[in-house]
Amino acid sequence: MKLVVAEKPSVANTIAKVLGVKNRQNGYIEGKDYIVTWCVGHLVGLAMPDEYGAEYKKWENLPILPDKWKYNILSGTKKQFDVIKKLMNRSDVESVVCATDAGREGELIFRLVYNEAKCDKPIERLWISSLEDIAIKQGFQDLKPGTDFDNLYKSALCRERADWLVGINASRYFTVKNDKTLSIGRVQTPTLNMIVERDTTISNFTKGYYYTVDINCKDFTASSSKFESKDEAQNLAQSIAVAKI
Repeated sequence: MKLVVAEKPSVANTIAKVLGVKNRQNGYIEGKDYIVTWCVGHLVGLAMPDEYGAEYKKWENLPILPDKWKYNILSGTKKQFDVIKKLMNRSDVESVVCATDAGREGELIFRLVYNEAKCDKPIERLWISSLEDIAIKQGFQDLKPGTDFDNLYKSALCRERADWLVGINASRYFTVKNDKTLSIGRVQTPTLNMIVERDTTISNFTKGYYYTVDINCKDFTASSSKFESKDEAQNLAQSIAVAKI
């Protein structure tokens, strides 16, 4: 018996239909050779700072650099986690098929559940980019060893932990420093800066003239880059004329 873990219920239903798995239970669908279940996005997440020590309840105590990372089962989806954990540890389940989205985040969602469930059964990876019936069938005929995706999982851990380190430490630091709540993010803040810079450029824009040199090439017209100086454009035009282009 193989346990198939999808990322969301809709995908699980599609996979179950293709595999001929029809016996619907609470949180999973069971068949002769497969059990299909699902996550609901992330079921496991990084612990908050105060779980690394009571001193971190005070935002002034920085930096927070965990030696060993802690994870929690998210309260809102604990029921589904418990379903998956029980299925992973069923005696008749011989292997687990990771059928979450084919990408870094999908890999992370599955691996965190697998680890927290204390499962040690072999992992197989369904790696498909389409949910068409034929793609799913071909994917199950070509299941890949889970170990092939260990580095993808590690890269996802790096992304997740970098977000936590920057978000938690920087948000607390700037909040305390400025005496008001400020949210800082590894991606969020640079992106916001790009928007602000662009908005500032637009606000400070002043109209001006620029010059280009156009060359008639019969079937099309070639244009030079923009010149702020008319003399520069004229010099280019003269150079082209001399070269008889």
